Amino acid sequence: MQSVPVENFIRSYIESLATEKGFSANTCRAYQHDLEEFFSYLSASDNSGSNPTNDMNPVGPLTVEGLMIRSYLGYVYKKNAKSTVARKLSAIRSFFRYLMKRGLIEDNPAEMISTPKQDKPIPSYLAIDEMFRLLDSIQTDTLIGLRNRAIFETLYSSGIRVSELAGMNLSDVDFSRSLIRVIGKGGKHRIVPIGPKALEAIKAYRNQLQRESGVPLNDNGPLFLNKNNGRLTTRSIARILNKLVDACGLIAPVSPHALRHTFATHMLDAGADLRTVQELLGHKSLSTTQKYTHVSIDRLMETYDKAHPRK
Repeated sequence: MQSVPVENFIRSYIESLATEKGFSANTCRAYQHDLEEFFSYLSASDNSGSNPTNDMNPVGPLTVEGLMIRSYLGYVYKKNAKSTVARKLSAIRSFFRYLMKRGLIEDNPAEMISTPKQDKPIPSYLAIDEMFRLLDSIQTDTLIGLRNRAIFETLYSSGIRVSELAGMNLSDVDFSRSLIRVIGKGGKHRIVPIGPKALEAIKAYRNQLQRESGVPLNDNGPLFLNKNNGRLTTRSIARILNKLVDACGLIAPVSPHALRHTFATHMLDAGADLRTVQELLGHKSLSTTQKYTHVSIDRLMETYDKAHPRK
């Protein structure tokens, strides 16, 4: 196996991520980059934990040991966040697990290496009055304005990811039942409620689109269109949001993902239970949703401090 270039093993592993596990193209690219960087580091070092040198000695999977992985992680830790180091370790561990399952190696040299403890930053979000101010600032006297209002009413109403919104078709909106169908991470479908304000905004946009561009109301194409009647991209939505935020005078930067944080925070603060919000957001793990409980806890402590007689 040592005579086989490591690039071949990486390529087959990446292909398995896409075909067997349904990983997105972006995730596959990130894993491939991490593995190529890892083996490049090993090939450029003396394989004893020292810093990289100019001596290029190809390293194959059979020669990799735990100390070599620790050396690499120490190297990347100097210039990367803990979350990035954790992802790189995850890619290495998963790669060797793949080789084990196929009988190419006996032990996983990364299995016993602990993942760096992650910081848990509080997600950025808008207060309710800031969110309303942003939505109400969007002028609806043009087709573009109607579209933009519908986009951000939908994001705030449903809490879906911007990628999920960009991938929606008109047929994914069930106006009669106030539901939308989205395709989340890993190609998983889920049904999400959507409020009347967002539905009204979508109807107003699509009615005007039919009048101006002739796109029929029963069209099964993209829900939100660009000026050329093509599908609006996530990058375009982020640019639109930046302009709206600047125009309405909000100080803090706001990303489309911050609107998802805002949705979750407002739902929990209003009394929604964590499991329900987990389902709405499409989170696989409840721990992912728990980071949004900070506001409810802050409100709880504020009420406690005001109400408890023993001050």
